[in-house]
Amino acid sequence: MTSIKIFIAASISLFCLIAMQACTSSMVNLSRWMDRHKADLSKKSISVGDHTMVYLDGGKGETIILLHGFGDSKDSWVAFARPLVKHYRVIIPDLPGFGESTKKMDASYTIDAQVARLHDFTRKLGLQTFHIAGNSMGGLIAGIYAADYPKQVLSLGLLDTAGVADREQSVFMAEMARGVNPLLVKKPEDFDRLLAFMFFTPPALPTSVKRYIADQAVENHDFNLKVFNELNLGNMLEARFADIQAKTLVIWGDTDRVFPVSSAKVIEAGIPGAKAVILEKCGHLPMVEKPGESATLYLDFLSAARAAASPIFAFCIQPEPIAA
Repeated sequence: MTSIKIFIAASISLFCLIAMQACTSSMVNLSRWMDRHKADLSKKSISVGDHTMVYLDGGKGETIILLHGFGDSKDSWVAFARPLVKHYRVIIPDLPGFGESTKKMDASYTIDAQVARLHDFTRKLGLQTFHIAGNSMGGLIAGIYAADYPKQVLSLGLLDTAGVADREQSVFMAEMARGVNPLLVKKPEDFDRLLAFMFFTPPALPTSVKRYIADQAVENHDFNLKVFNELNLGNMLEARFADIQAKTLVIWGDTDRVFPVSSAKVIEAGIPGAKAVILEKCGHLPMVEKPGESATLYLDFLSAARAAASPIFAFCIQPEPIAA
């Protein structure tokens, strides 16, 4: 009888746990849907080679492609994209291996492989020219794409991007030297460390939501480790500065622990005509931590770039003030 009671109690506990996880999953998905809806972004998917790429798409006009960083997803750009869709078509993909796009343990996820997939993605969508911006790993992919396909890229946005040799040791490299990779979540408790590492002010997440996202990160640990080991960031972008012809805006958080803020000035000096802006009290993800401020900077940059190419355009788009 005792063993039956234990079995029943364990079964009820398991059922409750599954129900709670399902409820949290639904809550997270609903929240994401609402944020996308407010930004007039719709979720779509397309086959690119042996991967399915899921992406957000909204707005009309010249196209902007926004690329997320390592371990991240398309939804990190939604708040940033909200004012953009009033003037541009905005496309935000989950890069292969991340978010809702296909993950394949036997596929390559090097920067060059991702650039090639991105090129196929743009061709599948029939995009001839576009603006492109990226954060961290996504910034490196955007920069290499601009170097490889200069005639396609109208402008380049780099937010705390990878691919520039450190002029001083970053906190990230110091942690790596100690044998700790702060970008990987091996157990749920690591997620709090990750948030503290990426943000100046970590977002306040409900406990159940934080646990749900942490569990997903733990589930993806082995795959993310594989991808991380394939990335050879180094000075990959810096080595291609001379090949980048597009107008370039660099945005950097002043407390970025992944890549030192000095990298922003290296890019500004290395890419002809590039402009760097440092955001105060901001970490590695400006589009998440300072979406209003960074989006305003980006819209002003796009307007100036287009006005320089066509002075009449200066009277067509005047970006509205955006709340931080």
